[in-house]
Amino acid sequence: MPGTMMAVRKPEAAKGLVVEDIPIPEVGPEDVLVQVEAAGICGTDLHIWNWDRWSSRRIKPPLTLGHEFAGTVVELGSRVKNINIGEYVSAESHITCGLCYQCRTGQAHMCPNTEIIGVDREGGFAEFVAVPEKVIWRNDRSKIPPEIACLQEPFGNAVFATMDQDITGRSVCILGCGPIGLFSVGIARASGASNVLASDVNPFRLNLANTMGADQTFNPTEYAADGDGTVVDAIVNANGGFGVDIVLEMSGAPAAINTAFKAVRNGGIVILFGIPSKPVEIDVAENMIFKNLTVHSLNGRRIFDTWYKTRWLLSEGVVDLRPLITRTIKLTEIDESMPLLQEGSACKLVVIPDHKHPIPAPREAPPPDPNITGSPVHR
Repeated sequence: MPGTMMAVRKPEAAKGLVVEDIPIPEVGPEDVLVQVEAAGICGTDLHIWNWDRWSSRRIKPPLTLGHEFAGTVVELGSRVKNINIGEYVSAESHITCGLCYQCRTGQAHMCPNTEIIGVDREGGFAEFVAVPEKVIWRNDRSKIPPEIACLQEPFGNAVFATMDQDITGRSVCILGCGPIGLFSVGIARASGASNVLASDVNPFRLNLANTMGADQTFNPTEYAADGDGTVVDAIVNANGGFGVDIVLEMSGAPAAINTAFKAVRNGGIVILFGIPSKPVEIDVAENMIFKNLTVHSLNGRRIFDTWYKTRWLLSEGVVDLRPLITRTIKLTEIDESMPLLQEGSACKLVVIPDHKHPIPAPREAPPPDPNITGSPVHR
């Protein structure tokens, strides 16, 4: 498609983002061009905006950011077979090689050759984004609007972590109520957890945890650092005097990681999903071995297994993400809105691009081929 478009760019190795007018991406033979209708801002985007240690090592400016998006297909590569112009889609942000051991054994989310949209290649904070057909995911517009459809990518992380274990009838504690942690609160509540507890140092996030279904919330700063009356004591007391069955550590904070191992019951399960910024010291003997714990360290989501669960949870209204969208903004407001995420006064910010080009009329997705297992997009 000829012409130019507005895009949010990291132009150089420095803090901040700029809006530039750049050419509309050209599609390769196996790519589709998506006209973006909504895009979510992620913690990864905040890291890149800040130009911290991680992003300065990983990102190669200039780059268009954004990996959580939904929109309409407007152009097809010459070898695209299963997608049509006018279809309403999202995309798996991880583009895997398909050839390594992990990809060939059902573990594509661990592919060592992964490229990430908006990190390793041009992203979706723009009017248009070009992505391989193999990562496209069909949406039902009648059930999932764009501002929710774009959140399937990060929501899938919470689905993967929270549903790693059977939590029905079990007590669950979520440590860290950023977006993924808050998603997990909603999933745990909807999955029939007997007691959903949540902890964070941010009152704004704790209020959202209550909205998403937490039975009780805790701010560790309001309790003693050690000795009697710690946040661990409060969590155990809120669970009837017993350790919690399953603890989801979603923050990566060293103190929260240690809390996870102390608050879980003997023989319980700790799921580590938050990413620490530095090495963390843990008393392995007292808090792991002697407690006979099961510890799972997880990252990302299963491609595409998790997407099917995600779609059902959202399209059937099992989990409602609308309370977590703090506001919608324009592309031109991204740079000035990042401090809201930095200071913790916003949960999810969703970008709604202004379009110079009309969006094609919606087209119904073709029915699944009965001879093919799963979605025709991902055979």
